[in-house]
Amino acid sequence: MSHRTRLQTQAALLKALAHPARLQILELLEDGEHCVCHLEAALGLRQAYVSQQLAILREAELIADRKEGLRVYYRACCPEVVEALRMIRRACGGQPEETKRAVGTRRACSCPECAGEK
Repeated sequence: MSHRTRLQTQAALLKALAHPARLQILELLEDGEHCVCHLEAALGLRQAYVSQQLAILREAELIADRKEGLRVYYRACCPEVVEALRMIRRACGGQPEETKRAVGTRRACSCPECAGEK
């Protein structure tokens, strides 16, 4: 890979990360995979909006998905980026539990994960 190509790849990665909703999604996916309905409920965002953000993260190869019946589950697939985001969060004075605490105040979805069946 040429130096220029590598820099373009890095810029594309940073562009994909440069959105609060996408950072929240990645923070939730640090702990493992979640279905779209869970992310929607956890973040208090509309499904279409969450799906748009997931598409950007998937195109940047930051997340991967798998289908199980009618549900699609997403997971972070680049541990180096997850660790880099943790370091950035610490550098900015953030706590890893902030998003997870906020999630606790949102309504739960009806998926097996939220219902405790998974």
